[in-house]
Amino acid sequence: MSLQTTEPRLIGEGTGEPGRPPKPGRPPMSRRRKIGWSIVAVYVVGLVVFGLVFGIHEHQNNSFNIVSSFHLVTWFQVGPIAFNKGVLYLLITTVLTIGVLLWVAKRMVMRPNRVQTAVEWLYDVSARLTHDNMDEQMSRKWFPLVFTVFIFVLITNLLGYIPLPVNTVDKINIAGTHLPSFQIYAADTNVALPLVLALGVFIAYNVEGIRHHGFRGYLKSLVPSGVAGGMLLFLFPLEILSHFLRLLSLAIRLWANLLAGHLLIDFMAGDMAVLLGLPAVAWFTMPIGVAIFLFECVLIAGLQAFIFAILTAIYLGGAVSSH
Repeated sequence: MSLQTTEPRLIGEGTGEPGRPPKPGRPPMSRRRKIGWSIVAVYVVGLVVFGLVFGIHEHQNNSFNIVSSFHLVTWFQVGPIAFNKGVLYLLITTVLTIGVLLWVAKRMVMRPNRVQTAVEWLYDVSARLTHDNMDEQMSRKWFPLVFTVFIFVLITNLLGYIPLPVNTVDKINIAGTHLPSFQIYAADTNVALPLVLALGVFIAYNVEGIRHHGFRGYLKSLVPSGVAGGMLLFLFPLEILSHFLRLLSLAIRLWANLLAGHLLIDFMAGDMAVLLGLPAVAWFTMPIGVAIFLFECVLIAGLQAFIFAILTAIYLGGAVSSH
């Protein structure tokens, strides 16, 4: 008794046609690719529609100002305090900073959720910043300041990328009612906030340096050891000037980066079209505005908070060291 085995035959085998493998079918399109092509299609159709509806004729604009949305208009006043959107954003940032930290502190678990994981990671980053620039005793003393500054600036920056109806300069008309328009605004796009934060850091590290060295000793520590005579008269004023420049650079770095980013986003998201009087330009530049928005809120917001915190730690640690 013999066993007969069957083997698969190629297409055409036994029919006189040369054997050939089956043609592979085209793999189905992935969901991401479908979404990507859908976005491209909507974008192209939008360009055509804008071109047909509005044409390419210029519509003259005589009233719009790109920086008007950053002006602080007083909504109401309580004594010497004038409430505007800058104050509102500061209050929101303060509530969020305190609320998030208290919420995480009261709900610490062995298996942390995403919020706790993020806060713990920021805590570790701040701890490394202080330990790398200060001794153990000073690190325990100043870590709360470095960590608080890091979280506060980070939340301020991130909050600045959430559109809120706070623009009372350029209002929108809905059924005859003039309402504030939505905009992205960060409290530190007003130079006063970064300047106050930098001034606090400036006072803190100078006071710490004077406590550690004494007033005369602190002044001597500003100049590298071994410098004397005419070179001392030349270097000492430069060192004093450099410390005041720290104040300005710390404030301007944060302020200029956030303000420039917001202006670029607004410019590409529609302001350029309004300034040129060509509505179709807004649909063309919108992808650039979205790309800048993602770059700013993902990278720049965290990077500027990190830089402000690490410079705070460096200045505090440098104030007690000797050249």
